[in-house]
Amino acid sequence: MVDVDLKDRKILYELDLNCRQSNTQIGKKVGLKKDVVSYRIKRMQNEGVIRNFWTAINTFNLGYNVFRIYIALQNVSTEEKNEIIQYFISYKNTWAVISSKGEIDLTVIIWVKDNYEFYQFWSKTLDLFEDNFTKKIISLYIQTIDYKKTYLLNKEEKENREHYKIISGNEKADIDQIDYRLLNELAINARSPLIELSEKFNISSQSVNYRINNLIKKDIIKAFRVNIDYSKLDLQHHKVDIYLREHKQRNSIIDFLTTKSCLQCLNVAIGWADIEIEIVIKDINEIDNIINELNSKFPNSIRKHTFWIGENVHKERWLPELEF
Repeated sequence: MVDVDLKDRKILYELDLNCRQSNTQIGKKVGLKKDVVSYRIKRMQNEGVIRNFWTAINTFNLGYNVFRIYIALQNVSTEEKNEIIQYFISYKNTWAVISSKGEIDLTVIIWVKDNYEFYQFWSKTLDLFEDNFTKKIISLYIQTIDYKKTYLLNKEEKENREHYKIISGNEKADIDQIDYRLLNELAINARSPLIELSEKFNISSQSVNYRINNLIKKDIIKAFRVNIDYSKLDLQHHKVDIYLREHKQRNSIIDFLTTKSCLQCLNVAIGWADIEIEIVIKDINEIDNIINELNSKFPNSIRKHTFWIGENVHKERWLPELEF
């Protein structure tokens, strides 16, 4: 854990809402001069609190479907596990590869243009590693709702905390190759200056700015964000899966959960739990507290819950690795 005060946390909060806003804009919101904001951001980068800046891209609107794979491993050495992880990382259509502690060892999220593309990829994967998989569950990922990081501000916020929502099934947006290349850059560095992007694509900075705003209007770019190492803040990232007895209570339970400042993300998929949330907390006792509150407020509605700890994010890139 490093020394991160409330001003630092406010800066992180603003960076996660929009990391492309200027240090002057952030400074006005947190009560600091722009030079102090710049210093604090650089210090948090050097200390590893800030890992990188990334862009949340709505790939559903680019014509992709998303499959999620949960894998439990068996009889694997450290070298074999690393080989499996590297296999998934190297696939250009991998959205995320995450190892965890719990009933699932690996979560892999894959983009495909159609179901047959996924079938080919998964068939090849099983040819290589089936003997190492004791459990493998495939689900169709259809929606994610992300919430503002109000836990950074050490307060409960009762107003609407939704940051953005990404839903499958939308009509494909029409963008050109320069737009794709721009997304390709912003996916891995959301704070890239306009002048650097303009030099890379040989167009004016005004044109780059126009294209970015147009991608936002087309609902392709959802947010410019910051990647935080929670362990540096003495926090833990957990995924909690809730299985219901009464599915009709699902929306009411979700509404209740959104009042919790620790809620970071709600995932929706066909195949797995009825409610899938990601939370950022100080210790696992907070999970028990939330479940106890749910059982009290919605008696006999929850059949069971499970959780696991996010151990390592090996890859997270919100756009397939494009080749030109």
